Amino acid sequence: MRTVLFCGLLGAALYLGAANPTTAQVKLKAEPINPISDSLAIRGLVTDVSTGVGIPGATVLLKGTTTGVSTDAKGAFRLVLPTAKGKHILQISSVGYVTQEMPVRPGQTVAVGLSADTKALNEVVVTGALSGRVAGVQIRGAVGKARRSHASTPSYYPYDQARRPRENRESNEHTTENGFQQVRKAPLSTFSIDVDAASYSNVRRFLLQDGQLPPPDAVRTEELVNYFRYNYPQPTDASAPCALTLEQARCPWAPQHQLVLVGMQARTVPTDKLPPANLVFLIDVSGSMSSPDKLPLVKASLKQLVRELRPQDKVSMVVYAGAAGLVLPPTPGTKRADIVAALDNLEAGGSTAGGEGLRLAYATARQHYLKEGNNRVILATDGDFNVGESSDDAMEHLIKQERESGVFLSVLGFGTGNLQDSKMERLADKGNGNYAYIDNLAEGRRVLVQQFGGTLFTLAKDVKLQVEFNPARVQSYRLIGYENRLLADEDFNNDKKDAGELGAGQQVTALYEVVPVGAPPVVDGLKYQPVAQAPTGAAATELLTVKMRYKEPQGQQSRLVSQALGAADAKSITEGSENLRWAAAVAQMSLLLRQSERRGNATWENTLQLARPARGRDDDGYRAECIRMMEAAAGLAPTKEVYGSR
Repeated sequence: MRTVLFCGLLGAALYLGAANPTTAQVKLKAEPINPISDSLAIRGLVTDVSTGVGIPGATVLLKGTTTGVSTDAKGAFRLVLPTAKGKHILQISSVGYVTQEMPVRPGQTVAVGLSADTKALNEVVVTGALSGRVAGVQIRGAVGKARRSHASTPSYYPYDQARRPRENRESNEHTTENGFQQVRKAPLSTFSIDVDAASYSNVRRFLLQDGQLPPPDAVRTEELVNYFRYNYPQPTDASAPCALTLEQARCPWAPQHQLVLVGMQARTVPTDKLPPANLVFLIDVSGSMSSPDKLPLVKASLKQLVRELRPQDKVSMVVYAGAAGLVLPPTPGTKRADIVAALDNLEAGGSTAGGEGLRLAYATARQHYLKEGNNRVILATDGDFNVGESSDDAMEHLIKQERESGVFLSVLGFGTGNLQDSKMERLADKGNGNYAYIDNLAEGRRVLVQQFGGTLFTLAKDVKLQVEFNPARVQSYRLIGYENRLLADEDFNNDKKDAGELGAGQQVTALYEVVPVGAPPVVDGLKYQPVAQAPTGAAATELLTVKMRYKEPQGQQSRLVSQALGAADAKSITEGSENLRWAAAVAQMSLLLRQSERRGNATWENTLQLARPARGRDDDGYRAECIRMMEAAAGLAPTKEVYGSR
């Protein structure tokens, strides 16, 4: 009998039976978790059947549903069944392994051994413009031929290799949290709607896979809040790309303050109505991409996008390591097998000439530019550029030059130990695109399939928000998050100032913590400044006004939209909409993870009390997963200190 000792969510030992290494039932000490959910929980360990080593990042899915989890760094998982009734089948899969299915019952603990997918390793279809080891890039096979190849170097890397100790070179840019602004000195708050969700999936990786709290600088509040879909109405004005939703309630972590939600809903465009796409996959195949959570996951994620391509869409493929090369010329969506074959044919090795790869990708996109289409480079990397332009400033300069052609840049981050988070976020911002961190295959599907329009099709560009606060109603305010999206007030009317892009069907949510007139001040009053004259008429009853400027995707002149929020007595947060309550719970979670000095009365206990009733309809299970993240963080938090709200 082989005994595998592991630490993580399970916190106990699982024993694999040698007679049946694929499935075995084991005993496990119970966790200190909610008794009701614990009675419905399935726990287990997923291992490589040949080595007995746990497989991190494997997908454990309840068959026929979207309920699932990923295994942690040790291969452990805990999945709560929605009900104790009926049959439950688990589907366990991982890149490079044969998918397993097994029946389970509530409260059961299982061990699953996955076997390597030898078919995937031995059958290689070759399609591409390069062959062999060309210009610093490794590509197997011969041009234009399909054949069976038994390559000496496999196209995947076993999980035990990924688990070997590696130097941690991850980087996160430090940001100083937004403070309170006095309305009489700074009545305007201006920012770009550049908002991604990469921070959320990165935080999820720390909490649910690695079993540790994330570094505070890895937590960007606006990205956690914007990971989720909200019930915002579609725009009714046919000429506007989006609709605004405004709401206020008492702030849960500072009850004497108010919490204001500003929501944007872009018009949803059916996939078959989207313009044709001219996509260039720019794939990092350098040596740092060799682990299973990098290049193999890149391939699996992009394959999901390939399956969604329409006949009018085209895909090219550029790869880079020590140098860059075009491995797939523009290929229509009718030839998906050729695109998949080119992906399967990639191997990792060498240094990282990111700048050269970007140049070639942009040149390819420009050469096949679609005037009325979606022209975009999709960069998949861990962000480690070490040949040519490698500094953030040099890469930014290159991308700012190239974006004028009308080709946008989306960045997909992969892997651990070497993740250059701040660099990839900056590249996407300057490339008029978005940034996502792909920590598992389910996230790849969410970004590239479920959010295809919002991720890859721009409805409006250079979108800016400016909020004006009424000094008769508000003494001070602070924008929660968006620290690296702030703009000068004069930038709002400056059409030359770059800002964020709004994709089809995309949502943007921002939260303000507002100190109303009459509440204890967070900043002492000014002695020598003149008192502003209070507004009269209808404006006197308003708390604030939200203004938005945007341009058409190919336009150069901005348009203006505005909407006011009345100054009604703030209701309790529990009386707020599901939108506001859930956004408030996630923001409070972020304040705790960031160890914010402004977290006020927030604790993990009252964060969970706020989140659970606000979960609402959760077809994809993302909100339930977030609650599990809160529970995990609560167990990892060292103290429960309460700080003031200043």
